[in-house]
Amino acid sequence: MKKTILITGATDGIGLETAKLLASAGHDLLIHGRNLEKLNLVKSLLADIPNAGSIKSYLADLSVFSDIKKLLEDIKNDHKSLDVLINNAGIFKTNNAITGDGLDIRFVVNTIAPYIFAQELSSSLGSSGRIINLSSAAQAPVNIEALLGKIQLTDMEAYAQSKLAITMWSKVLAEKFGEKGPTIIAVNPGSLLASKMVKEGFGVEGQDLSIGAEILKRMALEESVSQHSGQYFDNDSGQFSQPHPDGLNLKKSEEVVEAIEIIINKG
Repeated sequence: MKKTILITGATDGIGLETAKLLASAGHDLLIHGRNLEKLNLVKSLLADIPNAGSIKSYLADLSVFSDIKKLLEDIKNDHKSLDVLINNAGIFKTNNAITGDGLDIRFVVNTIAPYIFAQELSSSLGSSGRIINLSSAAQAPVNIEALLGKIQLTDMEAYAQSKLAITMWSKVLAEKFGEKGPTIIAVNPGSLLASKMVKEGFGVEGQDLSIGAEILKRMALEESVSQHSGQYFDNDSGQFSQPHPDGLNLKKSEEVVEAIEIIINKG
């Protein structure tokens, strides 16, 4: 059955490989990128894949709240319903770690923007929809002060904390939505895959990106996944698994969500 699928960060890495897989399966894709030239090239590439469904592209910088708002408005205007949201866009290492709002860009792009997408698009997704959040094997306890932009972190600290934070809110929102909302799954697509992020951050070539793309496709489409809402899938072990212990701590997870809400209300 053909589905309408939104993929953020679809112009390279795992996002692009996942988009190729889903396009070849005939699904209609909404692809997001932050570079217009790359976005147009990827749109053409995907449209040329045999059996590809429709390909719609959206330009936005997910570290800028006004861009996020405009992107969501455009998506809602273009599509009354969605089947799958894949929150893939992510940042690890950057020369400009602090956004114009004084926040760490890793938290904004990796954690907060996906949260806004999940909240704003939940009604478009409905109870049969699915939200796939890119987590990581790199998870570290979230410093709320750092999340709020009051303390600066190293690249690795910020990245690992942002990935635990998205895992934490995945569980909180899944419980909040219950059976009336979309299934939410946090996924570690695989450690050290051959993405630009891994090459820049760790200086290694990494493993085949198809490892990550295949699991994202499975999580997005397989019927059995719907019974695991709020859970964490670790592709390194190939199964639903336990995240960092803080990811199972309801009080700490709710504190993360409260901090995200404070930031969003300010933005």
